[in-house]
Amino acid sequence: MTTHRFRWAWWLLAYASLGLGLVGIVLPGLPTVPFVLLSAFAAARGSERLHRWLLAHRVFGPMIVDWQAYGAVRRRAKWMATLAMAACGLVLWWTAPRAWMAAIGIGCMAVTAAWLWRRPEPPAPGPR
Repeated sequence: MTTHRFRWAWWLLAYASLGLGLVGIVLPGLPTVPFVLLSAFAAARGSERLHRWLLAHRVFGPMIVDWQAYGAVRRRAKWMATLAMAACGLVLWWTAPRAWMAAIGIGCMAVTAAWLWRRPEPPAPGPR
């Protein structure tokens, strides 16, 4: 745990990022995963209580542990993110006032999806 004078800034970043991640669950186009990962990173430096809560969380915990331990993303999460980006891309294509505006957004999502699919997957759990 960091004890330097900017601990409050890490705390603020952790809670703000978590808030944006939670909003991203229901708001199309706002990602959830990067904000939750940023929240865990900042909480490790500014809020031990929030960091423990995130790691123990039923949904967020395994994702954070996979990322911290292996830089990995589970296949199901990759598919869900790709499908969400595809749906947002279609909405953007239909609603953008100019084709180039839609193309920029869709291009950003395509680059993000390509990067995401290049991430490793976490190792399979061993036999129980």
